[in-house]
Amino acid sequence: MLGLKKSDSRLLLLVAGITLLAPFILNPFPEGSELAQFNAGYPDLMQRFVIFGIFAIGFNILFGLTGYLSFGHAAFLGVGSYAAIWMMKLLTMNIIPAIILSVIVAGLFSLLVGWISLRRSGIYFSILTLAFAQMSYSLAYSVLTPITGGETGLQPKGSDPRILDAALVNGTTPKANLFGLQMGSSFDLTLGSWVFTFNTGFYIAAVIMLISFYLAIRIFRSPFGMMLRAVKSNQNRMNYTGLNSKPYTLAAFVISGMYAGLAGGLMVAMDTQAGPERMFWTASGEVVLMTILGGAGTLIGPVLGAGVIKYMENILSKINSDILHGWFAFLPDGLENLIVNVLYPFIGKGWHLTLGILFMLVVIYLPGGLVEGAQRINRLFKSKSQNDSKAKPEPAE
Repeated sequence: MLGLKKSDSRLLLLVAGITLLAPFILNPFPEGSELAQFNAGYPDLMQRFVIFGIFAIGFNILFGLTGYLSFGHAAFLGVGSYAAIWMMKLLTMNIIPAIILSVIVAGLFSLLVGWISLRRSGIYFSILTLAFAQMSYSLAYSVLTPITGGETGLQPKGSDPRILDAALVNGTTPKANLFGLQMGSSFDLTLGSWVFTFNTGFYIAAVIMLISFYLAIRIFRSPFGMMLRAVKSNQNRMNYTGLNSKPYTLAAFVISGMYAGLAGGLMVAMDTQAGPERMFWTASGEVVLMTILGGAGTLIGPVLGAGVIKYMENILSKINSDILHGWFAFLPDGLENLIVNVLYPFIGKGWHLTLGILFMLVVIYLPGGLVEGAQRINRLFKSKSQNDSKAKPEPAE
């Protein structure tokens, strides 16, 4: 299918099924129940799942294939966001030109950063990328304020030129759209007594993520991807054979930066604003965590890692002491208060502590991330079924 092997086709179909059915999979608990706060099927969060999935997929092309760890990928996310917002302010609120420009600008910027940073490897490369990201953040925050809006950021206004759009009525807020279809709109599908609500913005972002995932599979399975693995395996030995590894690593860096720019453009398409906080070093660290948590060098791992971290950030952080007391109200008061006091530091504002513990456990016991954990469980069930089949007595003749 689409030039992919059977295993890759099945993987693509699996990701497509999970992504497109996410509004239903992420809402397993009935509204009004105590567990309803764990539902994550609302549009804003689902859009973050797929957008950061794209960001992590692109980062994995660099880190997972070449082993070059960038601490500055948030710079390309921010540059893509600013390019998209300026396209919406000057040309049109249609998201297609904005996304295209965000990818192009982020690609050009990553070409410059990569050309300089890839002169070094290891920790020196990582520090160089971090320095570029922090310089970009500082420029956006305080130096280039006429272009970036400084601390307050940028968003479309009714007075912007937008030469391809009709003039807005005074007081009307510009809204991102796809040929007239607004990103925040939704439509209902009725099947018998069931009513399903579909959010336009999420499904547009989901389709773009699936295309990005397909392209990542083609890159992984291509001769180019094999050369990147050779760089990760032993770059010196590769150079001794007469192959110059720098064009390959630079190409991987630029492709990865373009993925980040695409994610930045989609952020603006879904929420029409851009600010310097997207370039801060914590955003770069977040995509590193996503990739390692899911499984660096795997195809589906970064998507899983992005989903887990964004889920924890938006759902686990909402749990407070009142909710905990409600869960354990059936216990004696002393035991209830003890359990709540023990759990409270790990939820709400302390959800980063839970994430840190999870990350440590994964790095120590599952170096291949969540994907390795799934593979171990699969092998365990396979070996158990094989043992059961061997233990079956032969039928009497």
